[in-house]
Amino acid sequence: MVDSAAVLERNLAGVRRRIEAAAGRSGREPGDVTVVAVAKGIPPDRVRWAVGAGIRDVGENYVNELAETRTELRGGGAATRWHYVGVLQSGPAHRVADLADVVHTVGSVHAATRLSGRAERGGRRLPVLIEVDFAGRRTGVPPDDAPRLADEVRPLGGVELRGLMTVPPMTESPEDARPYFARLRTLRDRLGDDLVDLSMGMSADYEVAVEEGATMIRIGTALFGDRPAAE
Repeated sequence: MVDSAAVLERNLAGVRRRIEAAAGRSGREPGDVTVVAVAKGIPPDRVRWAVGAGIRDVGENYVNELAETRTELRGGGAATRWHYVGVLQSGPAHRVADLADVVHTVGSVHAATRLSGRAERGGRRLPVLIEVDFAGRRTGVPPDDAPRLADEVRPLGGVELRGLMTVPPMTESPEDARPYFARLRTLRDRLGDDLVDLSMGMSADYEVAVEEGATMIRIGTALFGDRPAAE
């Protein structure tokens, strides 16, 4: 794990250089790609360093960590947009609606309805993405089911369907992930002009994801270093 704010700043600068190069190779603008710093297992003080280095988007996989980190960073300066990138289950969906500003992992209409109801009661309209499962992990929906789920989510009053997200199967090289990113982009384009976001690419393969049209990349290790071993 990074041991100083200076190291984290250097890591972020390196990520941004690689984004710029990948965007240039595909005729895109680097500013069209949002870096979501995934803080799973990262202490709040390191997340504060990331915000101080210029990160404006922070992702969490677990509701309790999202609540803790948001509380620790409250009043810490620049506004932060909080992303929920973990499995979205129906039970804690109401807490996710209270804590997140963007949800990447809608995988069922039941969870989406719970999310929507809570957001709507709070006077919010929460941007969400449908998670597409190309790997048979049973998180998200198979690509053939994405159109149906999109049609079910669109009418919900408390959420705004913005795009698609995926985690590709484990691959031996970043290039092996390219077909999955290309498939997600094609599926997004087929589902309608109202879908603009593609959340795809992590520390090992984000350059390929940018080349294939990612608008949000979820970066953990490349910013924060290796996470501490679970106790």
